[in-house]
Amino acid sequence: MSIRPWRDITRRQSRQIMVGNVPVGGDAPISVQTMTNTLTTDIKGTIDQIRRCEEAGVDIIRVSCPDEESTTALRQIVRAAKVPIVADIHFHYKRALEAADAGAACLRINPGNIGSSARVQEVVNAAKANGCAIRIGVNGGSLEKDLLEKYGEPCPEALVESALDHIKLLQDADFHEYKVAVKASDLFLAVAAYQQLAEVVDCPLHLGITEAGGLIGGTVKSAIGMGSLLWFGIGDTIRVSLSAEPEEEVRVGYEMLKALGLRTRGVRVVSCPSCARQGFDVIRTVEKLEERLKHISTPLSLSVLGCVVNGPGEARETDIGVTGGGNGKHMIYLSGITDHTIQNEDMVDHVVRLVEAKAAEIEATKAAAELVQAAE
Repeated sequence: MSIRPWRDITRRQSRQIMVGNVPVGGDAPISVQTMTNTLTTDIKGTIDQIRRCEEAGVDIIRVSCPDEESTTALRQIVRAAKVPIVADIHFHYKRALEAADAGAACLRINPGNIGSSARVQEVVNAAKANGCAIRIGVNGGSLEKDLLEKYGEPCPEALVESALDHIKLLQDADFHEYKVAVKASDLFLAVAAYQQLAEVVDCPLHLGITEAGGLIGGTVKSAIGMGSLLWFGIGDTIRVSLSAEPEEEVRVGYEMLKALGLRTRGVRVVSCPSCARQGFDVIRTVEKLEERLKHISTPLSLSVLGCVVNGPGEARETDIGVTGGGNGKHMIYLSGITDHTIQNEDMVDHVVRLVEAKAAEIEATKAAAELVQAAE
């Protein structure tokens, strides 16, 4: 059995497509997606939800378009969104035509589900005319009847065959700006299907473990399944499917990519599980800090350790650190060096101010470097 070198992630080489202004595939950063759960006809509610997802850092958002009223509302939603919108289309080809005309950056369809080759060609023509990409979305829970009869049950081979059948329909229509997902709620099934598909196509792959569950259970399933694929270099864009608010899907997606060193955004918190040695309430402190630092998008690191056993070592590796001490007096580290102490009652406010100041310093340095580079 060969052991992979640690921290060795070599991305699968895929061709790149554009979803609006977001590159997907090639050497582009792995993009983070989510999907609205409001009624699309509730334009204000949908835009408000999209705004919260944008604040969490989402790159692309999918919006369901089950009827003509939804595609009519989509035009206003697209104009208000700051990120590309994917229109979710299942069976009716006219919804795809309407969504493309409404400004969707991508259409999520299964070409085989929308009728004749003439209808597929109509959708392709609309996508080309409006600069839309297409995502083929194969799902273990909705495989074609003939494939279920052929294989007896959802299996990796069935998902891959379905994907290849849909791809052929687009290629026959001379359309190549597509990405593909082969999702399943069974993470073993999904991982095997993605691995097999990655071997036979060069298009970008959209990762997901569908119907993964609630915030905790779904996060664990997604992290195991998608994390395994990402570690082996498979995946160009991801959606963490949770029975939770869409902005939580975005945050979990970023945490997954940050853990693998594939994206950096916001504050990376290193904290201990706490024990009897802790000099302050680590769990509640971390909860407060994570909530109050959600607005920081600048990549930086913060360690929060309850005592001096592992605290100093972790603090040396982070931008800002705090370790618990006796009598409610704790040590603050800046850039890995002991700097000053802080009392219990002031600690959270103080750390928030330090993080905000560090983020501002990093952004100012970055802006100055960009000015110098532009002047050269």
